Amino acid sequence: MRRILFLLIFLPLTLTAKLNIAVSYPYIGALLHEIAKDKVDITVLAKGNWDPHFVVPRPSLISKLRRSDALIMNGAQLEIGWLPPLIRRAANTKVNPNAQSFLNLSHQIELIQKPQSVDRSLGDVHPDGNPHFHLDPNKILTLAQKISDFLVRIDALNQQEYEKNREMFTQKWKRHLLRWKEVMKDKRGMKVIQFHDNLAYFNRAYGLKSIATIEPLPGIPPSSRHTLELIGLIKADNPCCILHDVYHSTKTAEYLADKTGIKLIIMPHDIGALDSVESLVGLFDYLTEAVHND
Repeated sequence: MRRILFLLIFLPLTLTAKLNIAVSYPYIGALLHEIAKDKVDITVLAKGNWDPHFVVPRPSLISKLRRSDALIMNGAQLEIGWLPPLIRRAANTKVNPNAQSFLNLSHQIELIQKPQSVDRSLGDVHPDGNPHFHLDPNKILTLAQKISDFLVRIDALNQQEYEKNREMFTQKWKRHLLRWKEVMKDKRGMKVIQFHDNLAYFNRAYGLKSIATIEPLPGIPPSSRHTLELIGLIKADNPCCILHDVYHSTKTAEYLADKTGIKLIIMPHDIGALDSVESLVGLFDYLTEAVHND
């Protein structure tokens, strides 16, 4: 009798308790919030102004994963250096890669720049392809659909709410896509240089042509020889600008700008990468306007 009374008291709490979902990066958290609204609590593991490749696996992150009911990651080995150790130490079966409550977003996207072979002499290449797919705003709609499907899978009671929110988000996002397309319509074919090729999907979406990177190879710091070669390339090909991430030093880019007059544009990769980038829409507003105003 006492056991039955216990169940009657606590069963409603179990049925109404929110899921606590951990995500690796802020953009995933923002997209999850658009679909789930107040139906879940969201824990974002990495900050937007951190290098997404290198996150320190702090004990506080282990605790957050230990308390999570599900995990959504970017994938394509972007988190390879920091998230697997956290998952192992959290010892929470709900966030293991083989769990139904685990979602790898890269498995839902056709990746570009898949290397023919993987060799350390080629630098720090991603074997699965370029992992920065969220910077193509068109792919956000696919990610929203997959996150919605995932939520329905782990929380079928709120299916109607998730699908309604996803449809509302889709309609709003399509209007933004038209606006960004208009902003970028005259930039197709424009030549750019990057520090690291993290804007590959953004560039492809709007027809920008990346002709070089300040890194001679992925993850390899620029040498004096490579920098001199870039100066020659800039003078010969006249690219419009250097598109530079927020988490690498701009020292070499500033040197190139001083020697050639090329413009340096800081391009945030995620929400919070700059103080002024506070939302997913704000991220693409910033990126498109920064290029448009060049």
